[in-house]
Amino acid sequence: MDLIAVALISAAVWAAFAVREAILLLAEPGRKVESAGDSLAEELGNAGDAASDVPLIGDILKKPLQAAASAGSGFADAGVSLQETVSQVANVITTALILIPVLFILLLWLPPRLLWIRRSNTLRRLAEAPGGADLLALRALTGPPSTLAGLPTPPGGWADAWRQGDPQAIADLSMITLNRVGLRP
Repeated sequence: MDLIAVALISAAVWAAFAVREAILLLAEPGRKVESAGDSLAEELGNAGDAASDVPLIGDILKKPLQAAASAGSGFADAGVSLQETVSQVANVITTALILIPVLFILLLWLPPRLLWIRRSNTLRRLAEAPGGADLLALRALTGPPSTLAGLPTPPGGWADAWRQGDPQAIADLSMITLNRVGLRP
């Protein structure tokens, strides 16, 4: 059960990051718009500087070119904004795609796991207490009969061996109870 939970969480994280990479591909047009806007602004700015050297009308020519260069910077800013928006969307979706399955898995896995920990700690303390092996043996005797079917029956039967305090029978029966919950003696 633990390995299944870890595998499912790992799969959810892997899938979330795969989706994130796919979403980040949507930022490519923003990178192109940014690059084109920067190039346009630089070229128009250079053209405006060159136009300012034209006698008499240089300043008149420079103003529209500088305004167009500013518009090119606006395109570049729009490209950056698109990239940032795509990145934020990718981060939010990735977080949701990780948190939702992980929380769902934890809600399904954690309560039974905590219950098992509590039960196993109780049985472990009982096994270590004086007379605890006797109680665990009694629990095996009152449990499903199929658990006793795999062991060779002592002379007189399991109940008789337990009543007489047979240490081997008590050890075998307490081992059955511990094994039933996944503990080793």
